[in-house]
Amino acid sequence: MTAQQVRSIFLSDIHLGTKACQAQHLLEFLKEYSSEHVFLLGDIIDLWAMNRGGVHWSPAQNTFVQKMLRRARHGEKVIFIPGNHDEAIREYVGVSFGDIIVEHDYIHTAADGRRYLLLHGDEFDQVTRHHRWIALLGDKAYDFLVSLNIYLSWLRRTLKIPGYWSLAGYAKRKVKTAVSFIFNFEDSVIRHVRDLGLDGAICGHIHWPMIKEVDGLQYLNCGDWVESCTAIVEHLDGRMELVLRSATPKSSAPQIPNI
Repeated sequence: MTAQQVRSIFLSDIHLGTKACQAQHLLEFLKEYSSEHVFLLGDIIDLWAMNRGGVHWSPAQNTFVQKMLRRARHGEKVIFIPGNHDEAIREYVGVSFGDIIVEHDYIHTAADGRRYLLLHGDEFDQVTRHHRWIALLGDKAYDFLVSLNIYLSWLRRTLKIPGYWSLAGYAKRKVKTAVSFIFNFEDSVIRHVRDLGLDGAICGHIHWPMIKEVDGLQYLNCGDWVESCTAIVEHLDGRMELVLRSATPKSSAPQIPNI
C-alpha cells in the first residue's frame, strides 16, 4: 500500500510506557501517511506511570520511537512539545534529540496561510495547574477505568458483541462535571488564541478528539492513543482532518467536518 502524502501529522497523548498505549494501531496509522512535518503534542511518554513503577514497554512502543527518529533523520521536521505526563522533558526546550526538536509551544503556518498555536494544553487545566494531587488522583482513576475497559473488551469479544465501547469515554459523556470541564478547557484555549492574534489551536491533553470552529477560530484536539486512537492530519492544501483508526468505530467518537 502506497502511503498518502500529507503536509503534517499531529499526535498527542500516546502514553508510551503504559499497558493501555495502543502503539500497534499507531504504527498502522503511520504506515498510511507520509508527511513533511510530525508534531508530537505532549504526553508522548507517561513518566507519571513509569515513576509509579508501572512500566510497560512493548516492542510496538519501541518501534514507534525508532520510526520518529528515522523520520527526523530522513528530513521530516519532527517537533516534540512535552505535556504534563512528560513535563520533565520541558527542561530541554531548544535541545534536539536525534534531530527531534523539543519546544514549549510552536506556531505552525498551514498551507492555506492559517496560523495555529501548537501546545499540549495542560496550562489551561486548572486542576493540573493548581491542584496537582487531585490531578494525580484523577490520573489513577482514569488508569483504572482504562484497565477495566481492557477486560470489558475481552468480555465483549467473548460474547461476540460487535463494536468498541469505552468505559472512560462513557464516563466523560455522562458525568456533568466532565462535560463542563471539556467546554471550559476549549473556551480557555480559544481565548488565548484570540489574544495572540492567531487563527486556531491544535492541542491534546483531555483525550477528547475534536475539530470545530468557535467564533471564527479553529479548535482542534488530537485525541489520544489510549482510547480513541485519533490524530489530526494537514493535507497539502492546508485542510485539516481528524483521522480515526479502526480500533474505535466512528460512531463512538464525535463526528465533525474537516476544516
